[in-house]
Amino acid sequence: MEEPGWASERHRTAIARSRLSVPARQALADGQLHPDRTILDFGCGRGDDVRVLKRLDRQITGWDPHFQPHVQKRPADVVLATYVLNVIENPAERRETLRAAWELTKAVLVVSARLTWERSKVHGDQAADGVLTSRGTFQHLFATHELRRLVEDVTGSRCVAAAPGIIYAFRDETARLGYLARRIAPQLSWAVSDEAGGAVKALVEYVERRGRAPRLEEAPRPVAEVVAQLKPAAVRKLLRETARQELVDAAVRRSTLDTLLFLALELFNGRGPFTSLPLSVQLDIRAFFSSYGEACQRADRLLLKLRDDSYVRGAMSASRVGKLTPTALYVHQRALDAMPTVLRLYEHCAAIAAGRPREWTIVKLKHDGRAASWLHYPDFDSDPHPRIHSDYQVDLRSLETSHRSYEGSTNRPLLHRKHEFLASDDPDAARYRRLTDAEVRAGLYAKPHLIGTEAGWEAELARCGWNLKGHRLVKRRPDQASG
Repeated sequence: MEEPGWASERHRTAIARSRLSVPARQALADGQLHPDRTILDFGCGRGDDVRVLKRLDRQITGWDPHFQPHVQKRPADVVLATYVLNVIENPAERRETLRAAWELTKAVLVVSARLTWERSKVHGDQAADGVLTSRGTFQHLFATHELRRLVEDVTGSRCVAAAPGIIYAFRDETARLGYLARRIAPQLSWAVSDEAGGAVKALVEYVERRGRAPRLEEAPRPVAEVVAQLKPAAVRKLLRETARQELVDAAVRRSTLDTLLFLALELFNGRGPFTSLPLSVQLDIRAFFSSYGEACQRADRLLLKLRDDSYVRGAMSASRVGKLTPTALYVHQRALDAMPTVLRLYEHCAAIAAGRPREWTIVKLKHDGRAASWLHYPDFDSDPHPRIHSDYQVDLRSLETSHRSYEGSTNRPLLHRKHEFLASDDPDAARYRRLTDAEVRAGLYAKPHLIGTEAGWEAELARCGWNLKGHRLVKRRPDQASG
């Protein structure tokens, strides 16, 4: 594409914020912006992220060609390129800008961009491959897969979608794998103690949650220093005698499945050698498998099963959690880890490819083909029939995404039978089930084709003479309107 014969007012897209941008919050939550790292905000605009992160004791510098042109751009562990690529009119310049940011990156480059579903919020006329607004600014809105491909092509690295429109490019393969491993199995917390009794108790708790004893490198320094003074044989004997075997056995099963899930996901994204794996994953493989080769073979079979429609449908039918419909399985976020491993892999592959949204409540996994949707019901726990707020979907065959917001809708779809989306032992499941049973007895589900939206549900409540008070069904008073 030829360079446009005009120039936009790029600096006018920099808005003032009082809190961190969404990409910076994501990177902070993912542990990429920890205090011992240097950070460069490449194209920092008015510098709001820089100011907030400095207040959080981060070592950050901001450079911007308009607002901070005299700041020297020095290499940093983390480089943030936040909504920079959108405002560049020329595709070749976008690539050069991205390459310049990558050359300054020592650990991870965080690239974010506005996406195509935001077109309704950008007012202006089509110009080149974007929109020229009445304010003289330019916006190229990226498709999710387009942004990831661009970052991978320029950096030459295998990237991870941290969230929709937020891509991580890692310099070190081990760091990328460590990030993926933490997404599958978050790091266990430790009860830190510098006393021998407390340190041993912390080790016992680790064994009961992980299924194996930790290496000293995995333990916090106070615990490691105490344990290093003890005889290894005595520690092993104590752990065998103290750790509750039923918890250890359950932890072994869970860690084995998590390891298979990680290796299958890594094959989906490109698998490296054993030595590139995070230490915790290496130790899990040595503890729970006969060899790395055996673990990889089992993970490969798991990934092949994901491609088998009949196997996936069988896994959905056998799932102990989730609501099964003729087209998909719907599972609440709190029940996700209780799905069969192949379905957990299904959801993780979609999340790594397109980014799991920051806010979501229920994941929808289609039976046929491969498409995952993250549905957001912000009032799921407080509203007996929560209304949908947004729907973000990715097709795993094409990696194309779509997004729909119901924020302005006056007749939104809503949920019934909330307990079906949760695990049976969820603390709220029994309460939700009692409401469902009462609604069935009251005849409110007799016409299911009428009650899927707000208006239809309210009309059916009125017709049958009922109101909802929290998660209880109560009879309408005679003086209340019936329509």
